[in-house]
Amino acid sequence: MEIAYQKATALLPEPWRSAARALPEKDCSVAEEIRLRVGQAASVLLPRGEVPLSGAGAVTASALRDLLERASGASVHAVSQQLRHGFVTAPGGLRVGFCGEAVTEMGQLRTLRAFSSAVIRIPREVRGCADALFPALCPGGEFVSTLLLAPPGGGKTTLARELIRLLSESGTRVAVADERGELGGAGGFSLGARADVLSFAPKAEGAMLLLRAMNPQVLAMDEITAAQDLEAIALAVGCGVRLLATAHARDVSSLSRRPLYRELRALGAFDRAVVIRCAADGSRVYRAEALS
Repeated sequence: MEIAYQKATALLPEPWRSAARALPEKDCSVAEEIRLRVGQAASVLLPRGEVPLSGAGAVTASALRDLLERASGASVHAVSQQLRHGFVTAPGGLRVGFCGEAVTEMGQLRTLRAFSSAVIRIPREVRGCADALFPALCPGGEFVSTLLLAPPGGGKTTLARELIRLLSESGTRVAVADERGELGGAGGFSLGARADVLSFAPKAEGAMLLLRAMNPQVLAMDEITAAQDLEAIALAVGCGVRLLATAHARDVSSLSRRPLYRELRALGAFDRAVVIRCAADGSRVYRAEALS
């Protein structure tokens, strides 16, 4: 069984684990997510869509509590800060998202309870996927600031991880603000000898810490989502540090449709965009273009 899929199914309680592992090997190797919804059959997300798991019965609320226990290493309290953002990063960089009843305090979301659904995203280290793209991001032999674009689940993190490794192995110091523990897989993925990884810190604060403490040549971060992220990007630009980041967008033109991304473009921090497309067989196609 494919290793990444095996690690993901290990988080499942029985009988859903056995049902997930009964899938044909060709499906296991391309599975992107495992989804569980209370009262419904569990399913696996494949390139052709969600496929229900047979023979395990409907998902129960206790199954989701068991999943959280496994994902947190039997220490739910230790992951409380992550859970308030709707996810937990299990060993190996497996992000487990939860949905249910929000608990708020003074208008702020504090945690989740009474879980109703969960999704396990299956991260993969795809060595070589960026080999053909990398020269286009290094005109004149030097990497230029690059923004990776795709909808959620489009493969941005996988590509970013491989670009970080290529940069690191080419002799470039790369500081990685790995807020969710997915880029480095919480230590499970190799990012090369010259990568300095700060895991689980809030992205904006972590990026600023790395800029001040680690003297990077490139700062890498996943998913620009908040105004605070722009502050860190502006600081990096002011320090002469190049950037590698990702954003939820289908293409360059869609960056202008959200205020945050309009501000991002106005900063002029990125020279290149890479648009990621998903082919019918689940593989990714990359197109680099200049950002004016």
